[in-house]
Amino acid sequence: MTDKIRTVLGDTSKEALGFTYTHEHLWCCPPPQQKDRDFELTNYEASLEELKTFKKIGGETLVDASTLDYGRDGNILKKMAEESGVNVLGVTGFNKHIYFDDWVETESIDQIVDRLVQDIQVGMDGSDAKAGILKAGSWYNVIHPLEEKITRAVGRAQKITGAPVWLHTESGTLGVEMLDILEDEGVDLHLVAVGHSDRNADPYYHLNILERGSYIQFDGPGKVKYYPDNIRIDLIKNVLAHGYGHKLLISGDMGRQSYLHAYGGGPGFRYIKQKFIPRMLNERISQHAINQIFYTNPADWLAKF
Repeated sequence: MTDKIRTVLGDTSKEALGFTYTHEHLWCCPPPQQKDRDFELTNYEASLEELKTFKKIGGETLVDASTLDYGRDGNILKKMAEESGVNVLGVTGFNKHIYFDDWVETESIDQIVDRLVQDIQVGMDGSDAKAGILKAGSWYNVIHPLEEKITRAVGRAQKITGAPVWLHTESGTLGVEMLDILEDEGVDLHLVAVGHSDRNADPYYHLNILERGSYIQFDGPGKVKYYPDNIRIDLIKNVLAHGYGHKLLISGDMGRQSYLHAYGGGPGFRYIKQKFIPRMLNERISQHAINQIFYTNPADWLAKF
């Protein structure tokens, strides 16, 4: 490993990363089985406008978490990075079994590993934009057999490439069990981030993940439909109080048209930077902890090449 971070425009340094959102969506088109098309972000100008807003408010790096089963497009991500001046990272891997193509079942694990490695070492979707992160996911309180297959493929691709891993957990369930699968494949869990963990607002669950050495990601700020932000503030304080401030990542996962200002929704990419972080300060979370969460931790997690 050389402490480089793989963006769609090439490798960069930890020092160049700056303020970072570690899980967002710029361009995605879920398969037809997702009937709610609010998840579809395919208006290039609107997505680019939202990304430029992120840049304007001081954002420097953003992870687009769209996967092979979620309409990812490496060519478009590269163009957005060039036009916005934001470091954009792409992802290879999968979301959850309800989105999988038939070939996920018919191909061997080794064939899937080859696809993932190709995305990281050569480029995604026929482009030269390389993925910088591996992703696997599970369903609500169930790890479907195909999700286990994918998670094992991700683990093996991680061993080949050195790329960091992000885990989708449905409503914050089964993060520990997903880590068990990766550990069984020989993955160093210090390279793994367990996403959507704040959807399961259980401090005990969070500590179980952190004690394994993994990063934990909270990506629900501003989504009051789940619960108000005061609960997220308490969850953050719990992580910090137990000495795991160096393992916490926070992003917005604004993966709906109705979440993004440029598509006519909200709270958008502005929210964390302009509202949630000021609230963190008002709630006596230190500037040091905030800098760690949005600058140091993303750089440490992503610099694995």
